[in-house]
Amino acid sequence: MLRILGSRRALCGGLTRRDSLHVGGLATLGLGLSDLLKAQDTPALADPSSGFGRAKSCILLLPYGSPPQHETFDPKPNAPVETRGEFNPVATSVPGLQICEGLPKISRVMDRVSVIRSMTHPYPLHCTAYVTSGIPDYSPALETRPRDPQLWPYIGSVVDYVDERTTGKAPNVPRNIAIPWKMNSRGGEAASVQAGPYATFLGSAYDPVLTNFSAKGTREIIKQRPFGVEHKVRDPYAGIDPAAQFEIAGIGESNNITLDRLNRRRNLLDQLSDATKDMENKRSVVNLNRYRQMAWSLLSSPRIRDALNIQAESSNLRDSYGMTLFGQSCLLARRLVDAGSRFVTVFWDEYAYLNTDWDTHWNQTPRLKGWLWPGFDAAFSGLILDLERRGTLDETLVIWMSEHGRTPRFNAEGGRDHWSRVYSIALAGAGIPRGQVIGSSDHLGGDVHDNPVSPKDILATIYHLLGIDAKTIIHDGLGRPLPIAGTGTVRNELI
Repeated sequence: MLRILGSRRALCGGLTRRDSLHVGGLATLGLGLSDLLKAQDTPALADPSSGFGRAKSCILLLPYGSPPQHETFDPKPNAPVETRGEFNPVATSVPGLQICEGLPKISRVMDRVSVIRSMTHPYPLHCTAYVTSGIPDYSPALETRPRDPQLWPYIGSVVDYVDERTTGKAPNVPRNIAIPWKMNSRGGEAASVQAGPYATFLGSAYDPVLTNFSAKGTREIIKQRPFGVEHKVRDPYAGIDPAAQFEIAGIGESNNITLDRLNRRRNLLDQLSDATKDMENKRSVVNLNRYRQMAWSLLSSPRIRDALNIQAESSNLRDSYGMTLFGQSCLLARRLVDAGSRFVTVFWDEYAYLNTDWDTHWNQTPRLKGWLWPGFDAAFSGLILDLERRGTLDETLVIWMSEHGRTPRFNAEGGRDHWSRVYSIALAGAGIPRGQVIGSSDHLGGDVHDNPVSPKDILATIYHLLGIDAKTIIHDGLGRPLPIAGTGTVRNELI
């Protein structure tokens, strides 16, 4: 149980402020009585064009730090060595389409995937908040301020918010879940939580519900820092024990408490609801009541606990995803959408030290060979094939997307630096055309050659496929009307 300490000052009805925040497991959902944020939605009329609402759910795979386009989906074998690197392209299941040789399993499922090789935007930063929300501009100052009022809400939070306005109720299974933990929370002592997966002015009750994974990795790898400093790390992204479990903090204990105790907890929640009825700020009441409803669902329903039990799957299926944190997170994402979640985010986060894993400023080749390629190759291909076997690929949108790409030339440290002028992403499922390449980069993979695509266009297309009009308006804390996809437009090439 998490306990957020506060004053003993009583609220109306005799409920103390401490009581209002001391409910088993509720703090993990981000409730704050000071969330005096106002937001409204004004749904636009839905565009009934082809593909609208084709996706029942979305799984967003977000490798923080950003993979190099050259060593994934856009190899440049005819470029100078300082651009192409030491690796060769490999043929795929789509005639004429090649990807990097480090992804042999993905090469065999490319006939189920569309690749965009012409993603572009002006901010070569760790701008998760920019690429996953409608915010029109960005700056480095916003990166470490996840609650800055200038920020716009995360796509998963918008989906949750708009769906709730449509249905009029909170779901039994959270619509918006993030795996395996809060982004940027495990990157070492210098780590700072980055902006991005937060509901901002919609209120913290619409933040993604977070899972937790506390097990150590089973494989010791070398994480090299600048100037040749090396650290040995048991990184779960390189390997985990099959018995290691995911959890949502605060709900696991409900397996071990009596019905009477659980009902007393429900009674406290009921008191909390009654105590807020006369509050002047109605938006705060809405957030508080929603938090209460979701918390009770998490505490009492077996559906979310059953979904978290990845050990229920066969060992062969689990192995097909890769016995790594990312692989098993992708499997969990599939189980969560099966249980009814609408938007599941899987982070491949930094672990133990900053500027490691996909943020390949140095030592890129050993990282790719050691754990990045193998982990991505198994998990992405395993997820696509598993959804296909289950008959749910056509209703589940899967996206591999990062903040930006990497430079077209290696630096002196054997890595590639941030680059947003052109990069690649991959999409599958939910009617996404199969075996398609959209756009292209120039001969160095440094600029868009044709058909530029903005991250805002991807947001608009995701909303459209999920049955949410991309022109839907929400209002920020000042009452200003904001389109959920910003300047993005639905890309017909993906419908």
